[in-house]
Amino acid sequence: MTLTASRLGIVSALMLASTGSFAQDPAPPPAAVNGWVSVADFGASGSKFETTATTTADAKEITVADVGDFKPGQGVTVSRCNVRYVSPLIWGPTEPYSTCKPMKDALEFRGYDGSTGSWFVYLLEIDGKDPLTFRWSDTLVHQGKWQGVKVPITWDWQPLSNGLEVKFNKRDLEPGHMLTFGARDQLTTVIEKIDGKILTLRDAANRAATDAVVRHDDTAALQAAINAGIKEKRNVFFPAGWYRLSGSLHVRTDAICLEGVNGVDTVMDITNGVGSVFHVYDTLNATVRNFRMIGHTSMDEAAGSFTTSRGFGFWACALKGCNAMGMERNENLWIENVHVSHMASEAFYSSGTMRTSANEQPRYQKSLVYLRCSVTDCAANAFNNNDVGENTSVLYCRIDGAGWHAAEMPTRFLKLVGNYVRNAGAFTIGDMSHRYDDLHNLGCGQAVVTDNVFEGIGKSGGIAVNHGSSQVTIANNLFINFNGNAITASSTTVRTSFPSNTVTITNNIIDLTYAGEKPASRTGITVSASNTIVANNQVYVRGAVDPRVTGILIADPALNVTVHDNLVRNCQQGIVTRRAGSRVTEVIDTTTFLENGLPLEWKNSHLYRGWNLAWTGGSPAGVPSVIDAFDPETLRFKLKEPREMKVGDAFQVFPSGPANWSIHGNTIAGCADPVRLDSYGSEASLFRDNIVSRGDAQGVKQAIQVAGQFKLLGNTISGFDEAGSSALLLTPDPVGRVARNLIQRNTFERCSAVVKEAREGLWKECVADGNLFVNCQAAPATGGTVITREQTEPVLLPPGPPPAPRCTRSEAPGN
Repeated sequence: MTLTASRLGIVSALMLASTGSFAQDPAPPPAAVNGWVSVADFGASGSKFETTATTTADAKEITVADVGDFKPGQGVTVSRCNVRYVSPLIWGPTEPYSTCKPMKDALEFRGYDGSTGSWFVYLLEIDGKDPLTFRWSDTLVHQGKWQGVKVPITWDWQPLSNGLEVKFNKRDLEPGHMLTFGARDQLTTVIEKIDGKILTLRDAANRAATDAVVRHDDTAALQAAINAGIKEKRNVFFPAGWYRLSGSLHVRTDAICLEGVNGVDTVMDITNGVGSVFHVYDTLNATVRNFRMIGHTSMDEAAGSFTTSRGFGFWACALKGCNAMGMERNENLWIENVHVSHMASEAFYSSGTMRTSANEQPRYQKSLVYLRCSVTDCAANAFNNNDVGENTSVLYCRIDGAGWHAAEMPTRFLKLVGNYVRNAGAFTIGDMSHRYDDLHNLGCGQAVVTDNVFEGIGKSGGIAVNHGSSQVTIANNLFINFNGNAITASSTTVRTSFPSNTVTITNNIIDLTYAGEKPASRTGITVSASNTIVANNQVYVRGAVDPRVTGILIADPALNVTVHDNLVRNCQQGIVTRRAGSRVTEVIDTTTFLENGLPLEWKNSHLYRGWNLAWTGGSPAGVPSVIDAFDPETLRFKLKEPREMKVGDAFQVFPSGPANWSIHGNTIAGCADPVRLDSYGSEASLFRDNIVSRGDAQGVKQAIQVAGQFKLLGNTISGFDEAGSSALLLTPDPVGRVARNLIQRNTFERCSAVVKEAREGLWKECVADGNLFVNCQAAPATGGTVITREQTEPVLLPPGPPPAPRCTRSEAPGN
């Protein structure tokens, strides 16, 4: 989730610190004339050439194997010859990001020899007290692995790896404190003179090496060109070339265009650095287009995440990050034909101030457009807005490999249109992790998600609406061989978020067929958000029923849900409803408690007033309570009547009034468990005018299970004629209530039994009338009319009279 000090906002802010109207400028001519600045004029080499070298400790002269295209004045990096320690920081012991500060003398380190690599980041966290112990990693906790845990602190030098030793000095450390620093062997410098194969550098190496590697470093030259463009109010052109960077290129100006020759031949390479290729901030109008950008971390190499010893989340990519674009406090940005790979942090990251209903900031995002860009094999998010910026559009882009979200967007007025996605996490709409009061006025996560294609190759995240979103349209998307949840409209919250609501999901085709390795349990469409319409979608599996697939899932405590005219085929479960459960996490008094499973509602919502609370654990279980109210400030629930409660007591909630669920006009065919109405329901929960047929599914126990209050009206249920099968299965709800449901005007055809009961007498409790029992082996004595096979067989009509002969023209009257 974004927009929180406990995650990626701070991650990218640290990374960046370490190093309306669209901007549609005309493309520069090849020679970058007519007012354009060319980076070639400022000494940028654009060269991928590299060579080996021999260095001497404390000497500025190095001997290279091949001078190649090196020139005096050019920036270079020389690896394996210059041990240095970078970014020593201390975090915690509480929430790590907001407490991060310079390490000072809390820890000493020495001895790094680069024997197994040229760049390591060391992370040490205090993980025990009395005595103090620590765990440590030199792999950024890759795949959750630590190189040592519960290591006693000796207050003397202690070996880690690569010859490195550390010595703790800070005596008041606590569990949750983290100490981090980088160890590198690279010299970043400038060539001052070339004499044969001897390069004289501006700075001396600090150790001897016979296998040093010399590479171009164009960072300073490119920054000089950008600075000139800013100063002279000119755009900047990057000719074809391979530009190596050791840090961010900073762009701060009212208006500028940065442009390469195309998306293949102008390469920005930050594999040896940290930060953003372009750090663009405080601009009114900027354009970046026609670049290829390469970082240092693929999905397989991604930094890990973990929970600190004090219970806070930490994402270790903060310690060695790189991204393509880092954007802050910009008004209008246009990013086109930029192709990104191997970024350790978000490939494209935007943050800044936000507009509120009472205060329009002097500068905030009014438009951010990504057009024809791509993200390939990146460790974290592909696209991320972390600022409630407005009018972000991701248009006709390709995402093929994103370790986290394909897009994570706590933004307003989002448009995700025409993109192709595979091997990536979800298009995540919302993910607003703050309960700002002003969200009641301006909202967040308003979005149009349409015309995208999601292919189930690798990671399959789909589309997820959660944490504070509203006014979302998801339409005309295709899911091909998809191995994950396709579309989710969720009301799930954490202690700092609001539930999402008001979603329309329509005209999507969701193919959940998957024949690859590690097939996942997956659902076509999941809805727990209130005010949601699901219409005209197809969810299916090609061929036999897949036991891991659910078509459409609707969950309490959603209100005002309409599901109509969908086609669900060959799924294990067709249409399913589910209850909303939670547990008591803290007892305040005999009526007041905190919990961990329900949507923490908006202050202008129902606030659970008068809702039923069914205890499914504790003592006495099954005796319902009534909720007096939910406090949206303290997040406490209050019962109308006292009750003895304890931490861990389980319960479910459901409205005392109408839930307003209408499930109608759907076709559910060939599913092993076609319809399961397993939620509490209400007086206004309808299942009507649907077609439910067995098709080729085998071993189907019942067509429809009813375990709550639902009206079954005008449905057609056919073909459930296997031995022991039934059209309906009636069961009480978890607290033993028997719903007196209306079951009227339904047609049950070719079923072994019309109804089975989990407990005798449930059918009699229903108001059943006007049903047709057609060619069923066992039908109830009440509630409908039995129709036999003879009454339904087609009637062969006798032949009619022969047609009258047609006369010829000569026989016509008057001839």
